[in-house]
Formats: sequence, structure tokens, C-alpha cells
Amino acid sequence: MTTKEEVKKSFQDLGISKGMALEVHSSLSSFGHLEGGAMTIIQTLKELVTEEGSIFMPALRLSKELPLTEQDKKLGVTVKIKILPREEKRTAMGIVADTFRSLPDTFTGSDVISTSGWGKHAKEALSGGLDWVIHNGGKALLLGVDIYKLTAMHYMEGSTPEDIKQRFAPTEKINKIYPPSEWFMEAGHPPVKAWYTIQKKAFEKGLIKEMQIGSCKAMFFDILSVVSIYENELKTNPYQLWGLNKE
Repeated sequence: MTTKEEVKKSFQDLGISKGMALEVHSSLSSFGHLEGGAMTIIQTLKELVTEEGSIFMPALRLSKELPLTEQDKKLGVTVKIKILPREEKRTAMGIVADTFRSLPDTFTGSDVISTSGWGKHAKEALSGGLDWVIHNGGKALLLGVDIYKLTAMHYMEGSTPEDIKQRFAPTEKINKIYPPSEWFMEAGHPPVKAWYTIQKKAFEKGLIKEMQIGSCKAMFFDILSVVSIYENELKTNPYQLWGLNKE
């Protein structure tokens, strides 16, 4: 069993401190058995950053990926996710984020793609999602997950060429069967998992601090320093990044 004191010491060793702004993504199951469960992670982070700091977690109202039917496959569907109602307590964001969202001192946006915030700048989550934490020295803490859970990466995707976006967008036929107001769908996968390329570059630059907390692998880094690598690659080298040919 991993204890709260072990978690707290590890968070301090990573560099989490008073007044810090954090974007947190986590897999509770990665800890194995954690004393106090999800609330141990939440309470420990609050104790360390204090109300002078801020904590942000994802609050996307999305289900986990659902199995594809034979019809889905024929249509070219590769990702099928249900948009959940606002009152839904459990989402694909995980039990830590879902618990954080449910707490009375947490502010959460009302959109499908939303963020929950706590602390000094919590209300920034209501209007700008993660904009504030990205551009004000915020740090990312990944617990048992990797860069593919880092929501801040999506904030750089305005630099993605439109033709790349369209290659994997659902067709009109897919949207007719699965209305975009109720479903999140993708049609196709790039041949390369580009975000792992960004994670590798960040490690090579020494930007990511890594630590084992019990059975959980934790990563800690400055958000803007890492997502800026992605933004630069999208501006200068997008097709090679995704393993695509320019049409």
C-alpha cells in the first residue's frame, strides 16, 4: 500500500510547492492500493500548493472509447465516444478528476470540453479552460499516464494544417448516424503517434522530471516548455510529425 505521507514526500521531491499552478491528469489504478484513494491525491495537492496556488483537472463529459460495430468499421469509424449528460458522475477522465469536479470548492465549466479548477485562479477554468495555467508558468503532473492525456497539447492544434484535420474528420454519413451533439467520432488514425515524438524530445531536452511513487510512474514539467515543442513542429514539420504525405 502507498501511504499519503509517501505521496506527499514524492510530490515535494518532484517540486510541487506553495503558490504553484498545476494541470493534473491521473490514473488511480496505477498506484495499486493507495491509502485514502482519490481524495489522498486531491488533498495532498491542496496542502502543498495551498489556496495561493491553483489546481486544474480535465472535466470533459465524455465516455470511454466504445466498441465499434461492423457497420462502424465499414464507415471508416476509428474512435467512438458518447457525450455524457451534465449530471453524469463518472467519465473517462478517471475517478480522481471526477471526484475533484464533484467537490463544493471546485469551479467547472458547463461545456462538453471543460476544465475544473480550485484555488486562487480557479475561476479561470470557467472562461479559458487551461489558457491561464499554460501561459502563467503552470506545471503539469501526470500520474500513471503519459502525454496523450495532457489536455494542454490540444491548445496548440490551431497550428495544424486544415488538410490534416480533415483527413480524420467524420464524414457526413457518420455524422448523420452519430450526431456531433451526442457523439465524438474520428475516422482514421495517423500512422505515427506524434505526441510520443514530442514526449521523447522533451525528455531529451531534460524538461521532464520522472519519479516512481509506489507502482505509479509520475512525470512533472513546465507545460508551456513542452507544448511549445508541439506547436513548433506543427508549424514547421507537421506532415513528417504525423507520418503523412502532403496532398
